[in-house]
Amino acid sequence: MSGVSLAVGPTPPESEPAETDPATVKAHRQQQAAAGGLMGSLRVIELQLVAFIMVFSASGLVPLLDLVFPAFASLYLLVLSRFAFPSRGTSSSASQQIFHGSKMFRLYVIVGTTVGLFLPLAYVLGGFARGDEHAVRSATPHLFLLSCQILTENIISGLSLFSPPVRALVPLLYTVRRIFVDIGWINDVWLLKSLPANAHYKDVAWYWFGRSLAVANLVYFSINLFGFLIPRFLPRAFKMYFEANGEISAKTVEDKRSATINVTHRADKKKD
Repeated sequence: MSGVSLAVGPTPPESEPAETDPATVKAHRQQQAAAGGLMGSLRVIELQLVAFIMVFSASGLVPLLDLVFPAFASLYLLVLSRFAFPSRGTSSSASQQIFHGSKMFRLYVIVGTTVGLFLPLAYVLGGFARGDEHAVRSATPHLFLLSCQILTENIISGLSLFSPPVRALVPLLYTVRRIFVDIGWINDVWLLKSLPANAHYKDVAWYWFGRSLAVANLVYFSINLFGFLIPRFLPRAFKMYFEANGEISAKTVEDKRSATINVTHRADKKKD
């Protein structure tokens, strides 16, 4: 959701090591099996997200603007990929990784996944269990948009159709929209909801859990937008794109020059 699917994208398949040591070969195959298991888990997560999106869409809990936004964003990305930043289709899976994350970055992503996905999902499910329709309605738009974003990131991260700038715009577009949604979430739980005077301890804890979660999401994704996506992630995507275009242009010019030299050389030979 911070662009993790595009930042630390899938690991490209590797060939068998040159060593004939059985222990080395076995360890290498175990690593490949673990990578395959991870990709399989991602596919399961994608199916689950599709299920969430369908349920949210049919539940009537997501406003029309948020329902339309993923379609608009997808159409806009397709237009950009066709007319503004077309992909050359020559990059490998390894070169499609826009940002190679460190251990601290992975920890940052784990925190974002917990705050942005798992805890809101628990909040919505808890709201269903408690019969708290206000809590469900206030958090569902955030969860819907985040599910659409993760699904979109996972789909386009493996397609050469989309260039790095277009792929980097996915988390940026969704994060901008979700910040406004989180502001509405805060308004719902801080201004439009109040505790009864004789509330039990569990009700008080649930009340403040919703308030804290809304603020935590606004803070995290604001930091993510202004501290990572705009100053680091997006510029690196454009740098990759223009560097690749420069290499392709230079190679094209060199090929034309070589072809011209060959034609001139053949013409000189015919004259001799």
